[in-house]
Amino acid sequence: MYEDELAPEIAALLSATAESLPSTKKNDLEINVDDIEEVETPVPQVSEKKQMASGGVPEVDLSVRQFKPITEFFSTTPSNVFDDKNYYKSALGGENESAQRLHSLLTKYLTSQDPKDRAVYRQQMVNIYWEFLRSLAPKMGNLGIATSKKMLMRFGVVLPSLFTTEQKDTFASVFVDNLHNEPVFYLDEWFREIAAGRLTLSATDEARPARKNSGNPAEENARIMQLKSKNSGKLQNAENLLSSKESQRAMLEAELKSRVEQLCTHEAIIGLGNHKAPYSESQKRLFSEITERLRSLSKVDKELNAHLAEVKEAKSISDSLDAKSASTPTNIEISKSDIYTELDTVRQMAKMTVGRQGNHFPIFTREYYHCTPRGTGFRENVIDTMAWIESIDPNVFCRLHKNVQNRIVPYVILLPTYGDTGFCWEPFDRYNRITSRGRIAIPMYPKDLKIALLTAVADLRWQVAKEKASYYWMEEGLTGQYYQWLVAQKLKGDVKDYFINDYVLWMTKESDGVQRLDKEVRGIFWRHMPFSQELKDKLKTRSLVYQELYQRDINRSMSDGY
Repeated sequence: MYEDELAPEIAALLSATAESLPSTKKNDLEINVDDIEEVETPVPQVSEKKQMASGGVPEVDLSVRQFKPITEFFSTTPSNVFDDKNYYKSALGGENESAQRLHSLLTKYLTSQDPKDRAVYRQQMVNIYWEFLRSLAPKMGNLGIATSKKMLMRFGVVLPSLFTTEQKDTFASVFVDNLHNEPVFYLDEWFREIAAGRLTLSATDEARPARKNSGNPAEENARIMQLKSKNSGKLQNAENLLSSKESQRAMLEAELKSRVEQLCTHEAIIGLGNHKAPYSESQKRLFSEITERLRSLSKVDKELNAHLAEVKEAKSISDSLDAKSASTPTNIEISKSDIYTELDTVRQMAKMTVGRQGNHFPIFTREYYHCTPRGTGFRENVIDTMAWIESIDPNVFCRLHKNVQNRIVPYVILLPTYGDTGFCWEPFDRYNRITSRGRIAIPMYPKDLKIALLTAVADLRWQVAKEKASYYWMEEGLTGQYYQWLVAQKLKGDVKDYFINDYVLWMTKESDGVQRLDKEVRGIFWRHMPFSQELKDKLKTRSLVYQELYQRDINRSMSDGY
C-alpha cells in the first residue's frame, strides 16, 4: 500500500533532517525549534515589470471587456525549489513551537502502521497545521522570506517527498509571479497584500469594534485606502457615464449635420437661370427631425453637465486623498491580530470548499492528489476557465449601474484544499457597491476544476442579483422569478443550492443544446443570464425550444418595455 511504501522513505528523510540539527530531544525525529537556524533561500532577481506583476493589487479597469488569452500554462524553465535538500528544514525553521508539534505529528502519521492511529493523527493534523500557519502568515509580506515557506502556504507542500516525480515536475513548472494582471491570488500572495495593507480584510458576520482615531499611521492609512476605494468607484462610474454621453452627443451631432446638409441642398430650376428649387416634401419632413435632434442634444447636454460635475467632484476628492496618502508613511503593515482574523476567515473558506464530509487533510500528498496538470487550480488554469465561462455567459462578471454594464472581475483566492466546491464569500465591498470587486474562493485540487469555478460564479451571480433586488429579492428579477418557480414546484431546501445546480447544467448542458432544465427555468435563465449572441444564433437552429426563446428576444426588442 501507499503508506507502507512511503513510511521508510519519510522516516529516513526526517531522521536525516533531525540529525542535521544542533540538538534533538526525546527521539531522533523531534525538532528543537529554538536551535533551528532558518535556511536563507536566495531571492531570484526579477525584472521591474515582473516585480510590479508579483506585488500589488490590479485596479479595476472598466475599459477591459475580456480576459487576455493564456498562451503558456507552464514555464519552460522549472524552479528547483522542490529539489532543495533543506526544503523541509527551511519551511519549518524559525517558527514557534507549532512547527515542532507539526513535525512530531507528521512523523507519527507517516510512520504509523496502525490504520486507527493514522486516522487519529490525520484528524489532529488539521488544527496543528492551521496553528502553524498563524506563525507563518504574518511573514508573507517580508521580502527575504524563504521560498519554501511561500510554497508551503501556496500549495500546502510541507515535504517534497510526498510528490511523485511527475507531480514535482508539474509544480516546479508553475509560474511564480502574476504575469497576467488579473486579481487571482495564491494564499501566500493574498496574505502578502493583506499584510501590506493593499487589500482589506474579508467580511465577517461579527462586526468589528469601531476604533477611535488614535493617530496610528496604520489605521489612518487603512481609513484613507477605504475612502479612496469608495471614491474610486464613484470616479470611474462618473467617467464611464460621461464618456457614454459624449459618444451619444457625437452621434446626434453627426445625424444633425447630415440632415442640415440635406436641408441646405437645392437643385437648380431648369430654364430659370440661377434660381434654386424650394424645399421638397422630403426636406420639409426634416424640420421636425432636426427639431427632435436638437431637443435630444439639449437633454444629453444637461446630463453631460451633471456627469461632468460628478467627475470634477470625485477628481477633487481623489487629489485630496492622494495628498493625504503621500503624507503618511508607505509600506505600513497591519497588525498581527488583523492577519490572524483573516487567517481564521480563510480557514472557514477552506472548510466550505471541502464540505462537512470531505477530506480536510491540509497537507499536499500524492495519496489524495488526483488532478491532471491542466485540471489543477493553478492561476493560469483558473483564468483560462473563467475566460471560457465568460465566452458563454458574457455578463457573468458585469454589474449594472444606471443602465451601464460595468465588467468587474472578482478577487479569486486559490486555496490548497481537496474540495470540489467554489463559492462567493462576498459579492462586493460594502463601502463601494459600484466598482468594487467581490471575492470568490476556489479549491486547488478538485475533481473537476470547471465545476468548482462554475459553482463559485453561480454563487456570485445569485448574491449580486439578490443584493440588487434588496427586500424584494423573492419577487423581482432573477432571484424573484426563480424563487417563485421553486415555490410553485413545492421544492424544499436552500434556494441558492438549487440555483447553483441549475446554473451548472445551464453552462455545461444547455449551452450545447442538451435540454436538462425545466422549461420555465430555461426561460428565466435565457432572459436574465443570456448566452452570447453567437451561441444564441447557433442554438436556435438546434431545437424549436431555443427557436421559441430566440423569437421572444426579437419580440421584446421591438417593444417599448424591453
